[in-house]
Amino acid sequence: MAASLLVLLQAATAFSAVYYVATNGSDTGAGTFESPFATVHRAQQAVSPGDTVYIRGGRYVMSESQIARYYSIWAYVTELNKSGASGARINYWAYPGERPIFDLSNIRPAGYRIDAFYVTGSWLHFRGLEVVGVQVTILEHTQSICFANDGGSNNIYEQLSMHDGQAIGFYLTRGSNNLILNCDAYRNWDYTSENGKGGNVDGFGGHPNKKGYTGNVFRGCRAWFNSDDGYDCINAWESIVFENCWAFYNGYSTSFASLGDGNGFKSGGYGRNGSTVPNPVPRHVTQFCLSVGNKVNGFYANHHTGGCDWFSNTAYRNNTNYNMLGTLLDNLTDVPGYGHNMKNNLGHGARTIEVSNLNMVASDVNDNYFTMPVAVTADDFMSLDESLLTAPRQADGSLPALTFTQLTAGSDLIDAGADIGFPFIGAAPDLGAFESGLYAYYCDGNLPADLDGNCQVDFIDYALLAAQMPTGTSDLVDVAMMASQWLQCGRLPSDQCWQ
Repeated sequence: MAASLLVLLQAATAFSAVYYVATNGSDTGAGTFESPFATVHRAQQAVSPGDTVYIRGGRYVMSESQIARYYSIWAYVTELNKSGASGARINYWAYPGERPIFDLSNIRPAGYRIDAFYVTGSWLHFRGLEVVGVQVTILEHTQSICFANDGGSNNIYEQLSMHDGQAIGFYLTRGSNNLILNCDAYRNWDYTSENGKGGNVDGFGGHPNKKGYTGNVFRGCRAWFNSDDGYDCINAWESIVFENCWAFYNGYSTSFASLGDGNGFKSGGYGRNGSTVPNPVPRHVTQFCLSVGNKVNGFYANHHTGGCDWFSNTAYRNNTNYNMLGTLLDNLTDVPGYGHNMKNNLGHGARTIEVSNLNMVASDVNDNYFTMPVAVTADDFMSLDESLLTAPRQADGSLPALTFTQLTAGSDLIDAGADIGFPFIGAAPDLGAFESGLYAYYCDGNLPADLDGNCQVDFIDYALLAAQMPTGTSDLVDVAMMASQWLQCGRLPSDQCWQ
């Protein structure tokens, strides 16, 4: 079986080199299937644009002797500074069917912040890697990071899992056009520094620190039980897009002890300290996202100077579901949020208040559940079973297909939204992150488009359908393609899915 798979992999990369890393490898080896390298750092020395590094499954227990570089206050355990090229990415992929786990529990260099993977190279593609146990050693204000993008552009971070450590899952400060796709960050808590509350450990951080770092997108990701926020883009000088992402239980330990801030999506802000803000101030985009049971806010503007875009999101059982708090241009004076564009958003069951700190006159807030003559009750939803949120991802890495907060037939929230340019089923878009007809199409057992019976319509089903359908008969094909786009990309046209 392994030999057959190896032949297929080699045939698929006939015009580029393939290298291997394995737990039983050696960095003095040849990097072949039979004689793999021991570290990704060594593999980088061998690759050129277009090459692929397959990382075999197993637990890579890292040691301090493997730290690639110390710089200032940082210890970069695996540093990736070699770039691919347009049309010739360098790929660092889990070997098909296997899961490599990088365990950094033993790396504790005194006085250093730790980056498990420090990336400055561009045109790279990471897929299927898992990072656990990243430590914090500094007692004062600090942070460690699982994956840090600090200069790389046009990178894809796909199906990464970052959990059970003291570090931020993914953190971007420099670089453009990076796609963070179908990644999970969970159970991360810095219990070492400051007060032990972990107030600097987010699941995902998008913080481009100067003008020009545009086009960074977080898509299809999940963040839960991170001690601070699920997603954070404070001090970002260019717009960040959070799309088709989920955040739940952030700001809590797994026993629901109160820890850090606890926002699901913290989309904006500049510290409210009187410092200079970018000109123009970026508008962050949060769309088709789900925020559940976070300690404070589901969706939070975080004292942002000016407005952001909030489209088709669902908030459930956060302390406040939508908090649009703003700040004047002085970056000091808090005011109700202004300049926001909010469409087709849905919320229910806030523990304290549904919507707060929103200047409705100075924002465009038509077509949301809080401005429309609709009543939202538990009966509107197919399920409110939160245990479904941690269901396994689908085989292609996309989010699990759930009944959670899917709208029931007959709900007055169906077709209640405004057409804002995204595909929808029915007379108009539904309110919230999920289009109710989509779930019915691929999970009611009656859709012939689901040819393999796996409760989803994917690109393989679409290709088979397209071959079967006579010219001019497009309805079923359109449904299949629409479902496939939503599953992969959160309602984006397919040519935008991978940037």
